[in-house]
Amino acid sequence: MTAKISIQQVQKTFRVKRNLGHLKEEAQPVSALQDINLDVKQGEFMVIVGPSGCGKSTLLDLLAGLTKPSGGQILLDGKPITGPNLDRGIVFQQYALFPWKTALANVEFGLETKGVPRKERRAIAQQFIRLVGLAGFENRYPHELSGGMKQRIAIARSLAYDPDVLLMDEPFAALDAQTRETLQSELLRIWEATRKTIIFITHGIEEAVYLGQRVAVMTSRPGRIKEVIDIPFEARTSEEDLRSNPEFVKLRHRIWDLLKDEVHKAQEQEISKSLQAGHLKSNGKGAAEHG
Repeated sequence: MTAKISIQQVQKTFRVKRNLGHLKEEAQPVSALQDINLDVKQGEFMVIVGPSGCGKSTLLDLLAGLTKPSGGQILLDGKPITGPNLDRGIVFQQYALFPWKTALANVEFGLETKGVPRKERRAIAQQFIRLVGLAGFENRYPHELSGGMKQRIAIARSLAYDPDVLLMDEPFAALDAQTRETLQSELLRIWEATRKTIIFITHGIEEAVYLGQRVAVMTSRPGRIKEVIDIPFEARTSEEDLRSNPEFVKLRHRIWDLLKDEVHKAQEQEISKSLQAGHLKSNGKGAAEHG
């Protein structure tokens, strides 16, 4: 089967300016992603998990077309991604709803951008609000909704204009545990109903195993794909308490075994970065005092 999305030898390097005090600012190259190779099938629910700072969100930005790779390419239906497009919907951690628009108007936004007539887009928006379980809340403003409700509206908005691919960047990370588990189940139900291709970013191992058909495990920075794990569960929304299934527990431990060294390396990188920043600041201050 031809891949819906093909990530081929993708690299991303940033140039970060570092203040060296009395010396001129120096732009240092920082490698965020290195040689990423991953194919995602049509209708697949792919989860990408990795330690903090490994480049997960950078990879999602590349998939969204918000930034371009420094090397390699990303293909969607065999064509390179060159920028943002309505063939990809994005759901962020922080909802990104328009505060001056009602829930219904927020969901209509992408349809309006596509030029869908008003009556038709209202009917489509109401359909997707029902799909995410918020019928009756169409005329509420974001400040009148809970965090979980806001994220449901964000998901409905991304689905309403019928993108080929849904990109989700830790969408449940800011929610409390109970709401998070509820929305995980809701998302699986929505995916089973729509069969959209979903790429879901998380640092939660349990969330990754619960949601994904496959889980791609990333290394610490520069991020690479360490291993891709198949998740064998089929009708997961109908299975009672999947998280206590012995196979679920085994897969969670397997992914943690792959991740724990990477988490340790990521923590060491953060400590080293903080110490280096403090050292440069101290040197700059000393140079200024003796200048």
